[in-house]
Amino acid sequence: MQVSRPRAALRAVARAALMAAPALSLVPSIAAAQSSLDPVIVVGTREAQPLSKSVADVVLIDADTLRNSGAGSVGDVLRRYAGVQLTSTGGPGQNTGYFLRGANTSATVVMIDGVRVGSATLGQASLESMSLSNIERIEVLRGPASGLYGADAVGGVIQIVTKKGQGPLNLNAGVAVGDYSSRLGDIAVSGAQAGFDYAASLSRETSDGMTAIRGDRGSPSYNPDRDGFARTVASARLGFTPAEGHRIGISATQSRLNAQYDSYEFGPPADPSGDYRNRLKTREAAIDYRGTLSPIWTTTLQYARSTDDSISGLADAPRFKTTRDQATWQNALRLAPDQQLVLAYERLEEKADGVLTDTLKRTNNAYIAGYSGQFGPAALEANLRRDDNSSYGDNTTGSIGGSYALSPTLKLRALAGKTFRAPTFNDTDFPFYGHHDIRPEKGRSMELGLNWRSGASSASATIYRNKVKDLIIYNPDPALCPPTDDFAFGCAANVGRATLKGATLTGAHRMGNWNVAANVDFLDAKDDVTGSRLVRRAAHQESVSVDYDTGVWSAGATLTDIGKRPDVGATLGGYALLDLRASWRFLPQWRLEAKVLNAVDRDVEPVFGYQGLGRQAWVGVRYDMKGF
Repeated sequence: MQVSRPRAALRAVARAALMAAPALSLVPSIAAAQSSLDPVIVVGTREAQPLSKSVADVVLIDADTLRNSGAGSVGDVLRRYAGVQLTSTGGPGQNTGYFLRGANTSATVVMIDGVRVGSATLGQASLESMSLSNIERIEVLRGPASGLYGADAVGGVIQIVTKKGQGPLNLNAGVAVGDYSSRLGDIAVSGAQAGFDYAASLSRETSDGMTAIRGDRGSPSYNPDRDGFARTVASARLGFTPAEGHRIGISATQSRLNAQYDSYEFGPPADPSGDYRNRLKTREAAIDYRGTLSPIWTTTLQYARSTDDSISGLADAPRFKTTRDQATWQNALRLAPDQQLVLAYERLEEKADGVLTDTLKRTNNAYIAGYSGQFGPAALEANLRRDDNSSYGDNTTGSIGGSYALSPTLKLRALAGKTFRAPTFNDTDFPFYGHHDIRPEKGRSMELGLNWRSGASSASATIYRNKVKDLIIYNPDPALCPPTDDFAFGCAANVGRATLKGATLTGAHRMGNWNVAANVDFLDAKDDVTGSRLVRRAAHQESVSVDYDTGVWSAGATLTDIGKRPDVGATLGGYALLDLRASWRFLPQWRLEAKVLNAVDRDVEPVFGYQGLGRQAWVGVRYDMKGF
């Protein structure tokens, strides 16, 4: 098929920008290139460490990057700056899947402030229910992480950190309007005083959207009505420091999503005219204590609960609710100034309620040991974890990696690890599909990376290979199911093997008021049994961001190019998205903001038969008052 001129031009711009970018960075964050300070991350070892010393492949998307990105969603941010591939059954507010290093959506752990979130029946978090307004930073660990975080950390871990109060009282608020009758408003306060720190935020976004189903694919679900959404997110964090080195904190986040979508009632004839909605409410709440008990011993205690409450369908649709109670006791021991031992115990209790099954429960007890040490130019990280689960048995995983500084600016690193993905409640108990003979998926991963940093420039290249066996997939052959009439049409089964391999190249550079950041991801994800590519994974994805900032005026553009993807029954064409943004600080506390998403109005088909939004312009104003 001949490529259209606009698309060919966009790809040419992408390639030129990628070649111009000084190739390839550990931190695809413009702000990181600006700062002379080494940013700190937690996700790599479960304890704070300088990003430059991490042996793992960790991406930090910091507050400045989030504020200036002009991105429309959490998913967009992850795609731009961490190379995460996305799928969506329509535009904003619709179900969103995510592939980190080619792993299934259910094979990546998502956490908010250290609390594992998402549905225990579907095995994934709902990115579409999240708001950027309450997020301070996002840390993405790419690669094997079951040795630290247990089940499902096959592709890696996405750690979302909400805003925490510090300094004098700060008030931040903004409103914006956009195409498709879109509205957005948010307000946040934060600060610290007399040993207390506090932060609270509230955001509301609505949009009429457009029909999620394409009319040219012959889908019986096609309905030309608009599929809009409304999302409300509230969060709060409160902490008290009774003495230096000791803090007690509580936090809570709640999101409500009401999104229309297209489906149909079975006929004949099929009737797609119903008002189908996804009504989702998620909550995360936690209480924690962190204290420095001695110069070498720091302990952390946390108890948290997360819930995922979903009603999807017509007005009388069934309800599914999952609850996770998580208790963690973690101890960091400083064996020497550059050596640390982490010992932790974690208990996770999961429960699922729904009209199709009785209440389901399972518990997991985990014991974790991690070591990180620096020996001159060399560094070592090793992790070991034992999970004892009441439903699917015991699993021991771990990882070991090291790095060596070849020069003050160049570092070589290598990492290997074992992973596993736990069966979901759907895999074990959903009527006429799940059963308890299902085993966890298991994988072995290796990666090799080279990182370079000099002044305001940074670069890295990583190659990886992950072999996964016992893939849990739908099997239509009743002969491979337990001998019962319940599985006349097939069941869940461990019948697959896959190889996920690829390369990631990223880069960032700052010159005066100009900033450039680039990410290039190549992915070869194949089914080892059939030799075919795994569905909905693009063989390549690139993103280039260019920004100019004078302090009063700023302007930027991001070009994201996604390659062809196999889907069920079709191959989806590649596409390129150009997003533009600009702001003007017309008063010290006031800023006018504008952005255009999908500026050249590309026809986007994120999943076969569905469509994303066309061009969408936004304009808004933001107020930011500090220390009043």
